[in-house]
Order: sequence, then C-alpha cells, then structure tokens
Amino acid sequence: MKYADGGALLVAVLKELGIDTVFGIVSVHNLPLVEAVDRELRFVPVRHEASAVNAADAYGRARGSIGCALTSTGTGAGNAAGSLIEALASGTSVLHVTGQVESRFLGSGRGFIHETKDQLGMLTAVSAHAATVGSADEAGRVLREAARAALASPGGPASVEWPIDLQYTAQTDAVSEAPADVLPVADIAGATELLRTAERPLIWAGGGATDARTELAALVEATGAGLLTSNSGRGAVPEDHPQVIGNFATTPAVRALLADADLLLTVGTHFRSNETADYGLELPAAHVQIDVEAAALGRVYPVAHALHGDAAATLAALLPHARQADPEWTRRVGRVRTEVRATLHDNIGPQAAICDALRAALPRDAVVARDVTIPSSSWGNRLLEMYDPRANVFPRGGGIGQGLGMGIGAALAAPERPTVVIAGDGGLAVHLGELLTLAQERPRLTLLVFNDGGYGVLRNMQDRYADRRSGVDLTTPDFELLARACRLPYLRIADAEQAESVIHEAVGSDGPVLVEVDLAALGPMKNPFTPPVKIPGT
Repeated sequence: MKYADGGALLVAVLKELGIDTVFGIVSVHNLPLVEAVDRELRFVPVRHEASAVNAADAYGRARGSIGCALTSTGTGAGNAAGSLIEALASGTSVLHVTGQVESRFLGSGRGFIHETKDQLGMLTAVSAHAATVGSADEAGRVLREAARAALASPGGPASVEWPIDLQYTAQTDAVSEAPADVLPVADIAGATELLRTAERPLIWAGGGATDARTELAALVEATGAGLLTSNSGRGAVPEDHPQVIGNFATTPAVRALLADADLLLTVGTHFRSNETADYGLELPAAHVQIDVEAAALGRVYPVAHALHGDAAATLAALLPHARQADPEWTRRVGRVRTEVRATLHDNIGPQAAICDALRAALPRDAVVARDVTIPSSSWGNRLLEMYDPRANVFPRGGGIGQGLGMGIGAALAAPERPTVVIAGDGGLAVHLGELLTLAQERPRLTLLVFNDGGYGVLRNMQDRYADRRSGVDLTTPDFELLARACRLPYLRIADAEQAESVIHEAVGSDGPVLVEVDLAALGPMKNPFTPPVKIPGT
C-alpha cells in the first residue's frame, strides 16, 4: 500500500486500532501527522504535551482499548514524560508518536532546533516500548509493533519518534499478519485444595482483574467470599454487589477479616504502598496470587501458590474447584461492607452530601476522573461506587495535576455519557490551560474544583506533624471570573444542602460546567485526611 506521506499512513493505522480522536500539540516537527489526523479524524489541540498523554491514556481506559497522543520532539517529548510515567505505572495503553529532527542530523549534537540528547533513551526509560522510524518503508511496521506492545499484558505506553523528513516522504506499507498474543495459563494444581477447603475466603482484585470480570464475578458468587479491591480493580465486580467490600483493605474491620481468613486469592494487584499501609498490612499465610507478570508473583507478599497466567483463564480453571464459604462468614462480609462505608461517610462530614449527590445524578456507566486531591483520596477512591472499570479513571502513579486532561480524554471517548472530574485547586493549577481545551472542545464534562486554597493533603500533614507550614498555602483565582473568561458555565457549592441541586444541574448539562466547591464555606471533615505515608520519628 502506498501513502502520500506519513500522516496518511498514521491515519490508516489509527483507523485499524479503532481510534477516532487524537490529542496533541502541533509543531514544525509533527505537522504532516497533525494535518492528516485533523483532516480525517478528530484532532484535539491540548495546551500541554503532558495533557495530551493523559487525555489519550483516559480515552483508552474509558473505551477499554488504546489512545493516541502526538507531540513534538525535544522539549515537547520531554514535557510528555511525566504522563508517560503515569501510563507506565498503570499499564494503560497509549500510542505516543513524537517528532524528531531530520534523519541526517540525528545524533549529531549540533544543536538543531528541538533536538535533545538521546531522545530515544529518554522515551525508553518512561515507556513500555520505544522505537525510531528509520525509513519510509518501515513506518507502518514500527507503528503497529508499538501499538501491539502497548496493548499486550501488562501493557503501558509505546513511544515512536519519527524524523520530520521521513514524515513528509511517500510511504510504502506492507501489512503483515500480527502474531497472536499467547497468554500463559497457570498450573492451578497446588491451589485447588486451598480453594476447595476454604471456609473463610477473601479475594483481592487489582487492575489485572478488570479484563476477567465475568470469571471474577462467578468465583465471588461460587465461594461467598468477600471481594477487596485495589483502586485499579474497582468496578471489576459492580460495587453495589453485597459481597464487594472494595478499596478498604487498611481499615480496622477489614484488617480483622484478613486476620481471620483461611484463604486470600489475589488477582492482578501489585499491592501499592498507599493501599497496604506502606506494606504494613498483614495478609493470610494461605495466599494464592494470580498475575500475568511473572515478576509480580511474591514480589511484595509471600505466596503459598503463585499462579503465572492470564486472569480470566486462570479464574475459569479455578471455578470448578470452588465451594461455598461458611454462611456466617459471608454474612460477616456484608456487615463489614456496610460498616466501612458508614464510617467513612460519617468521617467526611459535609462532603458526604457531594458524594451522595454525584452517585444519584450519574448514570452507572458515567466516567469519574479524579485528580490527586483530598476528596479523591478520602472518598472518591472508595465511597463513590463504581460499576465498571472503564468508569474508574485516576492517576494510579499518584502524580498531581493530571485529572482534567484525563477527564477530557474520557469525555471525548464516550460523548454519549456524562463525565465528572474531581480536582483540587492546587492540582488544577498545574494544567490550568486545559480549561481552554475544555471550552474549545465542549465535552459533556462537569469539573468539580474543591477549593481550599492550597495543597490540602500536605497542609494536613504539616499541621499534624510539624510546627509550621511550608509551600502548601497558595493563591487561587476567582473561579467564577476564570470560568467567565473561558466562557464556561459556573456553579458554586457552599453548603451541603446545595449539593444535590447544583450537581444535578451540572451533570444534566450537554456541555462543560465548572463547579467550585468552596471548602471554607462548606465546612471541614470530621477527621482531617492525611495520606498513609510514614513520617520517620512519628
């Protein structure tokens, strides 16, 4: 197949992947690519390269597939690096195509505009896969190999750098049969006896379980087990299921369950430090771990049986060996589920009204994108129920400021359903320019800005452990004036009684709405939130 230039070839590959929207910033070093995408697909001109990757990342998450970001070379590719780290930490599929200087100047070090030292090395460090287009005859192969790497388990971003002269060149593309992904099937023999004899089982689902939802739900039902999740595993089984405890592993009631359990089956979770109390959480000795990534098995916690395999196939193989738990155990699971939610609902004080109003106003498949902020870390990641993992979008690596870009990507991936972004004033300021992207593209997105005048999480830590505040109190804009300047509708919540009506109005809109939650007026949580981070000497 012949193509007039690299842009036409890129569009053909993107269509093969089912991508209809691409996020990026135009540059002299990606102009043919942007022009072709804008001509035949939808090009979204974000205001920062990091946001391009965040948006492409969330676009893929919301669709259960892959997204694409276009950036320039040098500084542009460097700006994307932080968000590539997020996609790498999350194992989410992003095709990142970046420009490069003319091929004859590659590696010359002469200071060609936008040139940087060893760009491929930088991309390799922050991507699951990185490659350079070396000729006009191999670009199609390089792009498809990158996409396959991004989509393979355990996944992650794949970066392709493309010299500008080769982008303008006519392309020859020979489409070859892609090798089929062969996922390992675990040998379950050692684990079946534990499953067959367990009377007090628990299951813990991580992000690796979200492609095995049917099999996981069947095993939960067949065993009567309680289902814990990491943040990434939320929605793998809908969180209104009576056996789903959810992302509450470090609470006292769940710690007591873990202490009494006679089997813990973990599926595709990497036991992040913030979800295990910095690895201080104790797990049962009868621990069966399933993971498609061999290196993850036993890396954090000892395992009685390590099952290296695809989650869906392994769970399906285990299902015939399941038996029902002691009925009192399943009833206890239900009581714990109710207890941990009620306790958190009470602890967050007036913010509980916002959580309740969101769940009441949103359809079950609505995307909730969360930045790293107190409302997300305290209740958005736990109490606000998720029913589908594609609705559960957040920065798994913990980096602040990525929520709005992710929300824009998710909203454009699924324009028929509303999207909500939960952000703090500090995180929003990192990429404030994306308010202009929001105003320009006008997705059906409600941006909830929780305004406490700074970095609330770190402020609470300093108030608790230090004798003064440093770097946490920030100047914030007048959000009503800011919204007006960006031609965005504005609403405000200053009292818990306003939450239901304001959120219902915002979510019911057919376009973007900025909702400021005035935390000073709303009132404090009953218990100030501090993250599960150890402070030496405290």
